[in-house]
Amino acid sequence: MSVEEQAQLARTFVSGIVDCLGLAASTSVEVTEETIEVAVDGDSLGLLIGPHGATLGALQELTRTAVQTHSTEHSARIIVDVAGYRAKRAAALAQFAGSVAEQVLETGRPHSLEPMSAADRKLVHDTVNEIPGVRTSSEGVEGGRHVVVHPDPESAGHVEHQHAGDDAAEDLESDAGDAEDGDETE
Repeated sequence: MSVEEQAQLARTFVSGIVDCLGLAASTSVEVTEETIEVAVDGDSLGLLIGPHGATLGALQELTRTAVQTHSTEHSARIIVDVAGYRAKRAAALAQFAGSVAEQVLETGRPHSLEPMSAADRKLVHDTVNEIPGVRTSSEGVEGGRHVVVHPDPESAGHVEHQHAGDDAAEDLESDAGDAEDGDETE
């Protein structure tokens, strides 16, 4: 099944869910290389997003499963977004991560964030590691995995940042890989 066929199947699946819930919304799909982005737009779509994006994450996972069930070939990466939630969430999370980094710079003490998805951890790592004087690491196991923002006096004048622990670089790659594999339940 081609990526375009997978995209149409994903769109049909998501449209069916929207219709079953009786929501007034439009569904569109965009294909970029190996990624399928299904967007749902309309008013009062909070039901599809759920608390902290949990329902949206489940909808994305169900959509991916539906496409994989009908495809004998490698499935493209599928991202489902509702009312621009993912971009809004990313902006808010980046702002929050920046404020935590500033707090760590002021206090000189590490700060542990709440457990979050691989995609959210990657966004926090990327945001914080652009700020001189701080660094990040991920700790815990999936379900409770979280980012810790640490003071890093060695990087105060540097653009390049080090990550805590010997496996921190692997952790970032793992977080990025998890995010690319659709591990974006929030």
